[in-house]
Amino acid sequence: MSRLLLLVLWTLLSLGGCASLGGNDPLKVTLAGIDPLPGQGMEVRMAVKLRIQNPNDQAVDFDGVSLDLALRGQDFASGVADTRGSVPRFGETVVTVPVTVSAFAVARQVLSLASGDDSKFEFVARGKLSDGSFGGSRFESTGSFDLPAGFPGTTAPRN
Repeated sequence: MSRLLLLVLWTLLSLGGCASLGGNDPLKVTLAGIDPLPGQGMEVRMAVKLRIQNPNDQAVDFDGVSLDLALRGQDFASGVADTRGSVPRFGETVVTVPVTVSAFAVARQVLSLASGDDSKFEFVARGKLSDGSFGGSRFESTGSFDLPAGFPGTTAPRN
């Protein structure tokens, strides 16, 4: 389970994204940290801290945050937070979003590695800062990373 947490941490540390904000420069959303939370039953829970930077001349108010994470084309984790706040003009703030990873999502990833799939992990992170209106500021980030050498499911380096 600690290797899974390491894998999720590595994935989330690789996250970065941009939030669309009509008429302004996009917000920059990156991972600031991750802490374990108590889970229930067959789930893993984590508190994901997102750093939100505002490169605009006006503050951005928000009233709720959502975050979805997909690994290797499969849904992996999701969470929401009923958090209110503001990102000051040319400033930043950190928001915590608790996310849940189901045991089935973990099992899919483990089986994928065990079946000999490549050790490269492609991810997509999507989220939204709600502003209390119809739209809100959305962000999305995509990328990939390789599992560390020696991690179960990785292939030995070729000479």
